[in-house]
Amino acid sequence: MLPEEVTKFIGKKGPTSVFEVEREAIRRFADSVDDSNPLYYDEDYARKSKHGTIIAPPGFISAPWFNGRPRKWAARAETAPDETAGLLPALVGAGYGRVLDGGIEYEFLKPIKAGDTITSTTEIADVTVREGRSGKMAFIIRQITYTNQHGEVVAEARGTSIHPEGSPES
Repeated sequence: MLPEEVTKFIGKKGPTSVFEVEREAIRRFADSVDDSNPLYYDEDYARKSKHGTIIAPPGFISAPWFNGRPRKWAARAETAPDETAGLLPALVGAGYGRVLDGGIEYEFLKPIKAGDTITSTTEIADVTVREGRSGKMAFIIRQITYTNQHGEVVAEARGTSIHPEGSPES
């Protein structure tokens, strides 16, 4: 069982980020994953498609947010306070000082188009403890929702971090 100092973060929101989708960013991402689909490169081809413009490959949504660092080729801004800032210190205080990446699952709902403005909102969906072979582990589940400038949800993600019992040095 986790103390209230940890569980009080369930339902709290992290910072909201705003990202402007640029054609060059789409092209660079498609190049980096070796995807030559003309919808990502060819303006004339894309204009004649059902999308009417260049669209981004599905995995594009994850790249600009990686490590929370803005890229030279992508404008990004933080627009809301982080209500979850004290979660990791609270976990360390409860004896769960180590961290492992538990992965992230994406669901892509609508195409992201060149010129879109994407807003991502993160919420702590759950914090639980489970017993594993090597001892107790705390699991933090983050729900991330990506919306475009029209208020349409274009993607959702669920990320998990695993915090084994012990100090950061162990």
